Amino acid sequence: MFEDVISFVQNRYKTTEFIPLHEPRFTGNEKKYLNECIDSTFVSSVGKFVDEFEGKIAQYTGAKYSIATSNGTSALHASLILANVEEGDEVITQPLTFVATCNTIKYCGANLVFIDVDRDTMGLSPIALQEFLEINTTVKNGQCVNNTTNKIIKACVPMHTFGHPCRVDEIQDICEQYCITLIEDSAESLGSFYKGKHTGTFGKMGVISFNGNKIITGGGGGCIITNDKELAQKAKHLTTTAKIPHKWEYMHDIVGYNYRMPNLNAALIVAQLEQLDKFLSSKRSLANAYKEFFKNSDIRFVTEPENSKSNYWLNAILLKNKEQRDSFLNETNSKGVMTRPIWTLMNKLPMFENYQKSSLSNAEWLEQRVINIPSSCII
Repeated sequence: MFEDVISFVQNRYKTTEFIPLHEPRFTGNEKKYLNECIDSTFVSSVGKFVDEFEGKIAQYTGAKYSIATSNGTSALHASLILANVEEGDEVITQPLTFVATCNTIKYCGANLVFIDVDRDTMGLSPIALQEFLEINTTVKNGQCVNNTTNKIIKACVPMHTFGHPCRVDEIQDICEQYCITLIEDSAESLGSFYKGKHTGTFGKMGVISFNGNKIITGGGGGCIITNDKELAQKAKHLTTTAKIPHKWEYMHDIVGYNYRMPNLNAALIVAQLEQLDKFLSSKRSLANAYKEFFKNSDIRFVTEPENSKSNYWLNAILLKNKEQRDSFLNETNSKGVMTRPIWTLMNKLPMFENYQKSSLSNAEWLEQRVINIPSSCII
């Protein structure tokens, strides 16, 4: 039934062997910088590549500050702590996301509130957010109080799904209106822009991931980006075990976290950053080829939303229904073309199923239809 799709992908990647969903490309200075890092003996959390990485990410995204972390999950956890999210507080997020988004909220002992997404962006819907807050909350003494639970809603964490920006400027305005800290989960959207601004720079903080399956990778790694100098300093302190700088003494003034990025990972990422524009160009070329291929099909290719320039990290298609989706998944994977469904909605997982939620009709509709297709750079 889907033989034409399989043939197209095989022809595009010039192989009939197994085609993964997304694999990294190491075609630049990766080995050179790794060897330089090893020769320096600074392979752990201190070294020139960590500093270079932080500077280059800030420059690329347009943020004033970048703080390197061990991965995107640790970056988000630290950001929530810096937003003063504590046990018993509440954090708004979307149900259509990777589990790490919700896990980090629970690391803080906070409760989740699930708000629906928009179908075109697959990210948090500002209309659904505004409606929920108008009906269910009251702003008292500079804090947003949930009238149902009597808990304070401290933060909002939208996610830029597969690199496609959500309507983050509208979300930003709503969060300011309701005294809620906006933290962008930009784990998947390095190289994506909304209305000319890089994702992650609209909120108080944004987080980016450099996991092995991301557009560029250090095998691991993450970062926090922010324009707030005081927050940046606190973030660096918090993620480096809260150690007070001293030539020899070990003094720590708060409970800190060992969320430091090793210099080895940073060396890889610096080399990858040098190729980011090439990777983005390759991904856009692949996305355009998919768009052309599917244009007369009953399968719809997901394109970048209005006012956006997406990195097309993971290409996605929409099937007619769950039955067609499952048939597509079975046939492609059995022929060595890796495809996968979008995540199970977070509110359906046993550890998150009892939390408050709005109507999730769009998220439920997408869950039954979205499939990711091979998206590795072709260079």
